Amino acid sequence: METVEIGNARLRLELAFDADTPAALAAVVLDGRRVELSHPVGLGQVLTAGSGHVPAADRLVGTAVGRRLRVVAVEPAPGSEQAAAPAQAAAGRVLVRQADAQHQLEVLTTLELHPTAAAFRASTRVVNVGPRPVVLRQVASFATAIGPAAEPGGVTADWQLLQGRNDWLGEGRWEQRSLDDLLPGLEEHLTGHDPRTGHSQRSTGTWSTGAALPFAYLSSQQAGLAWAWQVEHNGAWRWDVGQDTAGCWLALGGPTDRDAAWTHVLRPGGWFGAVPVSLALGADLDEAVAALTQQRRASRRPHPDNATPALVFNDYMNTLDGDPTTEKLLPLVDAAAEAGAEVFCIDAGWYDETGDWWDSVGEWAPSRTRFPGGLREVTDRIRDRGMVPGLWLEPEVVGVRSPVAERLPDDAFFTLHGQRVVEHDRYHLDLRHPAAVRHLDAVVDRLVEEFGVGYFKLDYNIDPGTGPDRGADSTGDALLEHNRAHLRWLDGVLERHPFLVLENCGSGAMRMDPAMLARVALQSTSDQQEPLLYPPIAVTAPLAMAPEQAASWAYPQPGMDPELAAFCLVTGLAGRFYLSGFLNRMSADEMALVGEAVDLAKRLRKELGHSRPVWPTGLPGWRDPWVSLAHVGPDGTTLHVWRRGGPREQTLHLPHLVGHELDLQTSFPVGLAAWDATWDPGSGTLVLVAPDVPVSARTFRIMSRAAGLGSDTSPSVHDVVVDENPGGTK
Repeated sequence: METVEIGNARLRLELAFDADTPAALAAVVLDGRRVELSHPVGLGQVLTAGSGHVPAADRLVGTAVGRRLRVVAVEPAPGSEQAAAPAQAAAGRVLVRQADAQHQLEVLTTLELHPTAAAFRASTRVVNVGPRPVVLRQVASFATAIGPAAEPGGVTADWQLLQGRNDWLGEGRWEQRSLDDLLPGLEEHLTGHDPRTGHSQRSTGTWSTGAALPFAYLSSQQAGLAWAWQVEHNGAWRWDVGQDTAGCWLALGGPTDRDAAWTHVLRPGGWFGAVPVSLALGADLDEAVAALTQQRRASRRPHPDNATPALVFNDYMNTLDGDPTTEKLLPLVDAAAEAGAEVFCIDAGWYDETGDWWDSVGEWAPSRTRFPGGLREVTDRIRDRGMVPGLWLEPEVVGVRSPVAERLPDDAFFTLHGQRVVEHDRYHLDLRHPAAVRHLDAVVDRLVEEFGVGYFKLDYNIDPGTGPDRGADSTGDALLEHNRAHLRWLDGVLERHPFLVLENCGSGAMRMDPAMLARVALQSTSDQQEPLLYPPIAVTAPLAMAPEQAASWAYPQPGMDPELAAFCLVTGLAGRFYLSGFLNRMSADEMALVGEAVDLAKRLRKELGHSRPVWPTGLPGWRDPWVSLAHVGPDGTTLHVWRRGGPREQTLHLPHLVGHELDLQTSFPVGLAAWDATWDPGSGTLVLVAPDVPVSARTFRIMSRAAGLGSDTSPSVHDVVVDENPGGTK
């Protein structure tokens, strides 16, 4: 058996193969601890029309082509400097070249490690080196066993799967399930055959996160190992977790024939590239999340906003609600500037003449009735007040009543059997067609040039299905190419306008996938308008994206009880602060509270981009009375806590601070009733007691003199007791 290792200081991947077996991940070495994996699961898993599964199954693994693959070469991938000879440690990027002699296919798998984190990216390419076409039905991007071997009938051991569900207004509902529940012991070792299915999650259309999520986590206390992964695609995808007689496995990929009507004819000399995926490892769930967070940051497109995220005011949520006019906007512009906003985004409705714009969008010309003096009057005021003008845009759709629908040819839209696809009174642009791309480029360039727009909120409110049938081998294949064309369009926009800040929104977060997040500056986490329901969404957002990209609405309102207003503002502070609300109608005290939160957000934003998330009260249920999120940074920990009723007292767990004496300060709000707090360094538990009010939330700063946990010079304390002075604890 030959082996190849690639790695960095944190993670090493050991690949094994011989003349009779395909390449597989045989072991992982995490921080010096080697974990041998249970059994070989071939890296390359390809399903074709002429060669299916063995035995028959609905799985990403177990393909006949995958079993027949044999290693031709292991070589440096483009960008690496040294070859990965057998038994030799390679640089962090390697190409495994395998061949199926029967089907005359080559399967090339590239593995690229993060420079410093326990994370890597995998991609797979299939090449037809034979004389006849090959019909592809699915191509896994990566597959592997997940842990050490277990006894027959108990292969799932204590593995726990953390997966999420999404819905409009109910994003980020995460649940943890035992693999023993999802993959019941079937005693399949008695048959000598592996099971036929596993546990799968998938997306079939353009709402890539409209229901299931393309990222998840597996952890085992017994193995001391956790996996994190994400499928980096803005369309159809699938991931599987399953078990064989020898152990459990994980496989990730893009669209498939069974799930998303995807087939692709690979002609002689042709190649197909599967969607990329990223994986991360840790000794436990928190470590795996931290490693995947580092991988996400490394994959983001460079942009000035990444280092210092601009603070945005948007007029939509619980405010103008898609009904902007000059009269309504100008006072809001002045108030947002006074509060400290740096971007003012005019949301939906700025193009509408009639009040019924849903099925007429697409031209993106400013309304004359809403802005009698022209939209420039508002955008000029925004600039005069020191802010960047922003506009809402839903670029990929054209309303059935829009004049654009008549100007563009049918082929510029999704069509089935020659008829335009209509979903909720909209046509969907097919960005494979140059006319569609020219139209969108002209819209963006015109708005940037004419109005000085420096920020676009890109929304997306329909899912037209598995794709068009024009010019492709299948509807799923056409959709995949459209998805990739959409990403190229975004790249082109940013190449022409490098300082343009793009927000990703899709009916809240119905398209918060890693491919989009690699390109945009920030992600809307929800359209949820009830402030008491928002904290679980904001708190779980770092499981899906880098914390500094998670834009959760802070929408305090005039006349709100101060505790409820602070509750709304803490929700915004939990990620990238995203402000709304009728600030222009607020009293001086109400505006002071908003300004206090804005000032704190500006102090926290740079550190947020170097933090890792932890959950001191565990991941929240939808109705849990207590919800919390901490960001652990190089200079301390920022802790956000919400109480939504229930007992006034709650215990929080901060294991990264066990044994340390702490200084706990209330960062926001400093003028409301202080919470009592008691710290036990031996157990790493913090007991908080909220004031006797219906709802309450606070942001705390936790500092320690211990090396690596902060540079604060104020006195450390053992039992932390909040005094009556505004400003928190001493």
